[in-house]
Amino acid sequence: MKRIIIAFVCVMIAPLAFAQTKKTKVQQTAATQPAATTETATSNTAGTVRKYEPGKTMMIDSTQGPLSFGLGANAQIVNNAGNAVTSPLKPGQTVRVYYTGTNQNRMVERVVVED
Repeated sequence: MKRIIIAFVCVMIAPLAFAQTKKTKVQQTAATQPAATTETATSNTAGTVRKYEPGKTMMIDSTQGPLSFGLGANAQIVNNAGNAVTSPLKPGQTVRVYYTGTNQNRMVERVVVED
């Protein structure tokens, strides 16, 4: 009886050994395209601060007239020496604003306080 049970178990397990999936390597031959990059031109303008809302917007009076800018999280405010300015900008301060975008989409990258 033992032999019959062992033979039966072997007959049941044998197909499982042959049912294994084949592992095949897929070789990628297509050349990958480099990611498209876009460069954004940075412009700058000088003027005096008219209005300043930290982290939101600022408006300056320049030779082109009043200009408004959005302030993103990465906007830096520095003095002429390149040190960070910790006090908020005040109306009347002379600044040079480095920004990207045009018209209503101007975003500040850096503000240099020239006082």
